[in-house]
Amino acid sequence: MTETPEARLKRMRMRSWRRGTKEMDLILGPFADEQLAAMDPAQLDLFDALLEENDQDLYLWVTGARQGPEQLSTILQEIGDHARSRLRQEG
Repeated sequence: MTETPEARLKRMRMRSWRRGTKEMDLILGPFADEQLAAMDPAQLDLFDALLEENDQDLYLWVTGARQGPEQLSTILQEIGDHARSRLRQEG
């Protein structure tokens, strides 16, 4: 059975908010809520691949403490920029 575009976005948003670590929930959840609907299919494929990664690695990649995989570098930068922007707005 093929996943509809709406079901895919819903699944990806849910997986973004329910990661297993609160830090990644708070980084990926708001990003997904604000950005997924505007992404093209290739960007969605990258984000879907990112959701398969380990939270401990993702956190280090998004925060810039460690370099992530080259194929995810653009989306990791976008997520990190989004999270930093949100922190500045809240602070």
